[in-house]
Amino acid sequence: MQTSIRHLLGDLVSILKDALRVYLTLLKILIPALLIVKGFELLGVIGWFGTALAPLMGVLGLPEQMGVVWAAALFTNLYTAIAVFLQVAGDMHLSIEQVTVLGALMLVGHSIHVEGAVAKRAGVPWWATLVLRVGGALLLAWLLHCFYSYFGLLQAPAALVWQPSLSTAPTISSWAIAQLETLALIFVIILALIVLLKLLKKLGLERWIHLGLLPLLKLLGIGRSAANVTVIGFTLGLSYGAGLLIRDVQNGTLSKRDSTLALCFLGLCHSVIEDTLLILMLGADIAGILWARLLFAVIVTAMIARWPKTTINNQVGKYTGYH
Repeated sequence: MQTSIRHLLGDLVSILKDALRVYLTLLKILIPALLIVKGFELLGVIGWFGTALAPLMGVLGLPEQMGVVWAAALFTNLYTAIAVFLQVAGDMHLSIEQVTVLGALMLVGHSIHVEGAVAKRAGVPWWATLVLRVGGALLLAWLLHCFYSYFGLLQAPAALVWQPSLSTAPTISSWAIAQLETLALIFVIILALIVLLKLLKKLGLERWIHLGLLPLLKLLGIGRSAANVTVIGFTLGLSYGAGLLIRDVQNGTLSKRDSTLALCFLGLCHSVIEDTLLILMLGADIAGILWARLLFAVIVTAMIARWPKTTINNQVGKYTGYH
């Protein structure tokens, strides 16, 4: 009995240490990124960037005012971008196509400051994140616009399913409290994920999950060792998946190539539950913001996977110091 209790306590301590290690690694990335972006926001950089993006919106069939919405998504998060969208859109009669195209932009290219920093720590350099996320967002949005326009689809007016109340701009203190609450929640989620992964492994279910994902992982060129973090990032978010991915890279259980390809896929398609629902409530079409995004991510990642292995490994080693 005492032996069992000691084993249980040992397992709990091991899980807690593992969760703290992943969490502290993320904190070193998240806190500087959040402070820098808050500084940008106070200086009005987001508004300037939105003005710079305005001409691109016309190419995508969107009003120029939507540039500041995408800028808010890139520099902050989807919630802030949605608030900006509700303020900027005003009495505009946007079509379902336009909301879907804008939603694709926001879903692929958002929170670059945080998710790019996390990806860099896991092995993907900043330039690659910018090309993949920003370039990928523009390409997917343009392809959707061309497809919908050519076939005359989704031209009916979009209808908001949900509209949050728009409060006044938060103070610095309220912003700080909100960030602390978010960071605390991140630790709880990481701890729960590690417990879940340990439980799945002990019950033998992890192997069946890997087998079920094998065809997709093979298509993406990702090894089975990255199955867990890919599923977590795909469903819950890039920061959680990449946080565990960083741990696996440091432990040597995940190769440089697999971590790079997993992050490429997750960069284009992650947090499909929460993020998709948020954009769906703005009146977007689910086929465009979910299925088209998933297909786009699979195709792009499969193409990257078929580059010479030495090219991927050399780029990762060059920018991360891994050899």
